[in-house]
Amino acid sequence: MRFLPDKFISTLILAIIVASFLPVQGEAAHWFSLATKIAIGLLFFLHGARLSRQAVVKGIVHWRLHLMVLCVTFALFPLIGVSLGWVIPGFSSSVFYAGILFLCVLPSTVQSSIAFTAIAKGNVSAAIVSASASNIIGMFLTPLLVGLLFARQNDAGVSLDALLSILLQLLAPFIAGQIMQPWIGNFIRKHNKALGLVDRGSIVMVVYLAFSEAMVQGLWTEVSGHDLSIMIAVNVALLAFILWFTGFSAKMLGFSREDRITIIFCGTKKSLASGAPMASVIFPAAMVGSVVLPLMIFHQIQLMACAVLARRYAAQASLIEGDAAEQGL
Repeated sequence: MRFLPDKFISTLILAIIVASFLPVQGEAAHWFSLATKIAIGLLFFLHGARLSRQAVVKGIVHWRLHLMVLCVTFALFPLIGVSLGWVIPGFSSSVFYAGILFLCVLPSTVQSSIAFTAIAKGNVSAAIVSASASNIIGMFLTPLLVGLLFARQNDAGVSLDALLSILLQLLAPFIAGQIMQPWIGNFIRKHNKALGLVDRGSIVMVVYLAFSEAMVQGLWTEVSGHDLSIMIAVNVALLAFILWFTGFSAKMLGFSREDRITIIFCGTKKSLASGAPMASVIFPAAMVGSVVLPLMIFHQIQLMACAVLARRYAAQASLIEGDAAEQGL
């Protein structure tokens, strides 16, 4: 059982290290920023092209499940994020608090939510719809929630220009991909592994650009070991509570075992694939590094925790199936 960072996280860490010593700046930063925006547009185009309409039709009937996932993702998470600023002394003034708040308003992941649901033998079709719906709604709701939660702060917010940028850089390519889905969807899904390089490559570009700007602005001179350790502890505690809450409440509400698994894996995730590009559009360049770092750490923690849970649920399912087969004999 692996608890080391996966290759993607290792690549992101390497990007941070390179940016710390060799930050892109000046004219080179302008052209790298333009290339990053193009890569982000391609990323969301592929997201739209991958989403199968048949899967949507098959999974959309589980409206109670989808409603619960959306409530956890866009209501419970933000409430917890705001509460952390009140409960933890001095945390609201931490350089990482904006990143925690931003993490809390992000949509769920798509690929890993579906993958872990499949491994755990949950309701895969419902997971496809729930995770995809979370990402689509998040394109509108995440910027609005950022504007609401940061309304009392002077260092962040969502301007009209930021909203227009989101529409042009994220939503328009996604819609174009969805329009093209009947013609290119099968090809995209068939070559999903190869095209996944676009997903990961664009995020690496965002992280490198963000931390280059943060380095130029002196991010690491503002970060203390205390702030970093508190942020990591908050990430761990936040994920632990949400994992417990989704499992407990789904059981209390009478969901089947398969649906409970889907709720757990879709409701507890936060998307680095959507979050990093959104952060680069919503926040000032000098803030993006400190905003993305908590999300990167949360992403790694959720991968490790959900890998353990998925294997445990899969083992339980095998036992259940084995008992059922014996009784059938």
